Formats: sequence, structure tokens, C-alpha cells
Amino acid sequence: MKFARLGPIGQETPTVLVDGTYFDLTTITADIDGAFLAGTGPTAVRAALAAGSLPSLHDAQALRIGAPIARPSAVICIGMNYAAHAAESGSLPPEIPIMFLKTPNTVVGPNDTVEIPRTSTKTDWEVELGVVISRRASYLASPADSLGHIAGFVTANDLSERDFQMSVSGGQWSKGKCAPGFNPTGPWLVTPDEVDYQNLSLRSWVNGEPRQDSTTADQIFSVDYVIWHLSQYLTLEPGDLVLTGTPEGVALSGRFPYLQAGDTCEIEIEGLGRQRQEFVPTSIERRQHE
Repeated sequence: MKFARLGPIGQETPTVLVDGTYFDLTTITADIDGAFLAGTGPTAVRAALAAGSLPSLHDAQALRIGAPIARPSAVICIGMNYAAHAAESGSLPPEIPIMFLKTPNTVVGPNDTVEIPRTSTKTDWEVELGVVISRRASYLASPADSLGHIAGFVTANDLSERDFQMSVSGGQWSKGKCAPGFNPTGPWLVTPDEVDYQNLSLRSWVNGEPRQDSTTADQIFSVDYVIWHLSQYLTLEPGDLVLTGTPEGVALSGRFPYLQAGDTCEIEIEGLGRQRQEFVPTSIERRQHE
């Protein structure tokens, strides 16, 4: 199934997409959140679809697409999980997963406008496979247990400000990861039965020009390993979002210019949908120039 949330910010309607039609899920759930994913929500949706009892959402194609999950309690990220990206970053491939955090309020719709942070000179793009948790995961016995705790997969853009991340970080990365809008997510949350998640193509473009082109088969640490590994150090809650790293082809490599106001970035993961963001100055900078 493909779950989506459509409508204005803060007023998104939970839906399921079937053969090009969005069906309204408000008779089953108020939102696509951890409670829905951990409970009987997906099973109830399957039953309702089979019974033909869900209404279609009026004018769905005209509505804004929100992030396909409501604000998670945590966004946990894995750094340098593709060897070629580690190399272009000037690092050796990691021997254990590198973890950092993004704040939950970075999660926005896949096509929402993104503000370049004030004083930023190095805003970068990163197409990533996102994993949404369905059941609390703590001290999983083995990577084979991970899939039973996964609600589905999303396209995500782990936007980064590299100067904030590297130069003024104090040794941690998250200063460069947490600006407003720095985690466009969606358009859909796709359930595991529809995703060959360890064999998906990932691509990105800036102003229509190709940047990244890789596959999740090239990950150093597989999705199953990442979820198991994280569960040894923290508890993953239903609805949480885990980003699994980006392949080579980002501006940090030195091969491409960083994003500026007026640029557009598009990213796509096979079967999980495509995003497009326009980048603009911060609202305070826009007011100063009015």
C-alpha cells in the first residue's frame, strides 16, 4: 500500500493511493502516525479497500502533498553508508554505522519550498532511503528481526549545510542538519510488501542536471543491519524515521556548486516517488529586500 497525507500544512488528510486514486482514511484514523502504524490501522485499511467502503478524496490531485507520516518522535540518520560517498567526503568507509540526529520539525512535504539558512554558503542535497518504524524496536536479537519492525519506506532528502556541519559543529554534525525544512519526505509511505528495499535506484538532479545515480545495493550497512544496530543503543518508536545514508554525487565532493536561492532540486527513489524543492532566501532576508 501507498499511504499519503494531502492538504494544507497542519490540516493534512490521511489517504491511501490505489491505481491513481486517493482514498480518504479519516473513517479509520485521524492521521498516519505511530499509533496507526503500530496498531490495526494498516489491516483495517486493507479490509476497507477489499470491501470497497473507502470514499475517494475530492480534488486530491490539486492538493498539497504533505510528508506521508505525521511528525515523528525522532529522526535518526546514518552517515557515509555508501563507500563512494565516504571517499568523496575524504573519509574511509566506516567500520560501524555512524549515527546523527535531525530534529523532527525538519520533516516537511516532498515539494515544499525550502529556505536557504541565513549565512549559509554550503547547502547540499542528499537523496536517501527512509525507513519508518511500525513497532517499538529495542535490543533486537538479530538483523533478521528488523523487517518485523518496519512500517514502510519513503523517499527523503537529507539536506545539509556543510559549513555548519563541519566548521562550527564542535565535533557533531547536527548543526548542519536541522534547519527548517531540511528533511523533505515522501510523497508516499510504501509498505514493505511492495518494496525490494535492498535493490532500489536513487537519483537526484539540480536545475535539471543529473547529480546522484546509485542503488541501495551499494550500501555498506544494509537496512536490516542498521535497524538492528540502532536498537542496541536506543529505542525506536512507532512512527520514527530512520535515514540510511546517501550515495556519491553531492556538492561536498567539490564537483558541483552548492544550492542557492532560485535553484531547484529533484530526487527520486524507485517505487517510492519523486520530490521537487525550490530554494529561496530566509523570510527575514526576503523582508529586508522588500
